[in-house]
Amino acid sequence: MIRAVEPDTHTSAPVLAAYRYCEAVTGQQARNFAYGIRLLPTPKRRAMSALYAFSRRVDDIGDGTLPDDVKATRLEDTRALLTRVRDGAVDEDDTDPVAVALAHTAQQFPVPLGGLDELIDGVQMDLRGETYETWDDLKVYCRCVAGAIGRVSLGVFGTEPGARGAERAPEYADTLGLALQLTNILRDVREDAEGGRTYLPADDLAKFGCSAGFGGPTPPEGSDFAGLVHFEVRRARALFAEGYRLLPMLDRRSGACVAAMAGIYRRLLDRIEREPEAVLRGRVSLPGREKAYVAVRGLSGLDTRHVTRRTVRRRA
Repeated sequence: MIRAVEPDTHTSAPVLAAYRYCEAVTGQQARNFAYGIRLLPTPKRRAMSALYAFSRRVDDIGDGTLPDDVKATRLEDTRALLTRVRDGAVDEDDTDPVAVALAHTAQQFPVPLGGLDELIDGVQMDLRGETYETWDDLKVYCRCVAGAIGRVSLGVFGTEPGARGAERAPEYADTLGLALQLTNILRDVREDAEGGRTYLPADDLAKFGCSAGFGGPTPPEGSDFAGLVHFEVRRARALFAEGYRLLPMLDRRSGACVAAMAGIYRRLLDRIEREPEAVLRGRVSLPGREKAYVAVRGLSGLDTRHVTRRTVRRRA
């Protein structure tokens, strides 16, 4: 679980209560991200919890069982809330703790709130039942629901003064978000199919004989499902490699947070690669002890040092 918000003489009681609510949501629902967020210092940790709680609300609207017209209305209500946050129109005694915490976060950090608008755009794409012919098409969706969150989170993390190439940090944060989302898509391919959603590009499905979809625990007859998965895994690995160039630009604890969150998904990708058909039988996940190990590894700075050495070699 994420630690509770520590007493803060500079933050009002209503705001602290709002952050406690957001941290509770994060601790209960962020099965992977919580391991990274807990490595942050208090101000950044609670800011990330506010961002997560807002994002969770948007995702829950899209994934819920309400009629689509009700979902659409609620998404617009959430967008209106975001506008209130952007306009500084949320009071500390507002009855919505997520709004209060997000408003305080936006005051404390240079968070590009437009990224949260993009998240809502992405969930609206789901409501419209959009499908994706090519990887370029799918990237538009992934940038909305994941890349944008990477860029928003970077507003909390910040970059180290004088970090080489820091102007490209938003690009790397975005790319890392794409890597995480593609991993999610592979993990949830059966669950999404049962919900009537197909995310993998249609031309990739056709290339490997999988256009019939994934409605059962076995691949479509005559398909090369393992080939499809390995193809997408290679794509995700390339995205991870590019996105990891963000790590040396961050301070130690922010880098540890990102390394832990991304590291969990990279290990998940390893499991999917070893046994592709497992994603058709149920959700592939990591045990808690393995997630904890990845978090400790992130805090040690091993991944950051590895990226730094690789970058130096590339320049030599």
